[in-house]
Amino acid sequence: MKISNKSVSDQIVSTIYGNKRGWVFTPDHFKHLGSRDSIDSALKRLKKSGLIRQLARGLYDYPKMDSELGILEPSIDGIARALAGRDAVRLQPSGAYAANLLGLSTQIPMKVVYLTDGRGRTVKVGKREITLKQTTPRNMATSKKVSGLVIQALRYIGKEKVDKETIQKLKKKLSEEERTQLLKDIRHCPAWIGDVFRKLSKDEFESGKENNL
Repeated sequence: MKISNKSVSDQIVSTIYGNKRGWVFTPDHFKHLGSRDSIDSALKRLKKSGLIRQLARGLYDYPKMDSELGILEPSIDGIARALAGRDAVRLQPSGAYAANLLGLSTQIPMKVVYLTDGRGRTVKVGKREITLKQTTPRNMATSKKVSGLVIQALRYIGKEKVDKETIQKLKKKLSEEERTQLLKDIRHCPAWIGDVFRKLSKDEFESGKENNL
């Protein structure tokens, strides 16, 4: 049975409210509700009404509001998850963004890259550019784990620049449980990063016995 445009619109609004403010989405999130034309028409009306905001072509959000700052920018992670779509694909922050998340860099890059086992895609939202980069199964083996984040951050920094200060920052950032996880995933990383994982699991760096890598 064909679903009316009004019915599609009502269901889209219900879904948006159900995901709460801050949700970032694409028309594909509603493809089970009706035809693409009816979905696009509903989103166009909701955009015009001010309920949702269009971030880029085919990308929207139900924006968060702040009493003092007004409409807030969407989160980078929210944009990445929306770009990944409704499929069960994995995402792994990489490069400068991974370093920033771990406190190894204070700058949030304007070009953010996520590794994925799904389809690659790039979108520009304001001054930010978010890219999903298709990669190998090995690189995705530690996705959603702290070890995956550390591996990508260390790759970005580079073997020659990972020093005592880098190790100390990571030790402060990671819990004992997280450092134990690094050792469990050591088989998924290059040898030199494995050496860093081993150092992070020990207390030498806090006892004055350490040497620079």
